[in-house]
Amino acid sequence: MVGEVQHFEIPYVKADRAKRFYGKVFGWKMNEVPEMEYTTVMTGPSDEKGMPTKLSMVNGGMMKKSPKVKSPTVTITVDDIEKALDQVKEEGGKVVMKKQQVGDMGWTAYIKDTEGNVIGLWQRSGKPM
Repeated sequence: MVGEVQHFEIPYVKADRAKRFYGKVFGWKMNEVPEMEYTTVMTGPSDEKGMPTKLSMVNGGMMKKSPKVKSPTVTITVDDIEKALDQVKEEGGKVVMKKQQVGDMGWTAYIKDTEGNVIGLWQRSGKPM
């Protein structure tokens, strides 16, 4: 559904340290995606594709901290990522990272809102996940 928080991301300086912390403190399960330099995070029961099996649950990811993404972000689902990026600019926000394809799952982009917060956008590919 459009407007829902789809995903979260937590940037790290040291991957092993961050994964150990979140794994021990919250019991999160993590899987490496080396080709993307990314770690998927399952916060609870998830299916074989890493999608939450509980309605109230949100899974996420971890990646190396960068000048573009310095603090945790939430990712919000949109119907049309290009249209959403245009609306962001019209309303005074900025595009931090243009639309990028994520395998066959969909597309992502990062924006900065009018308050300086970095927010992720997500558009599903239309293929069953």
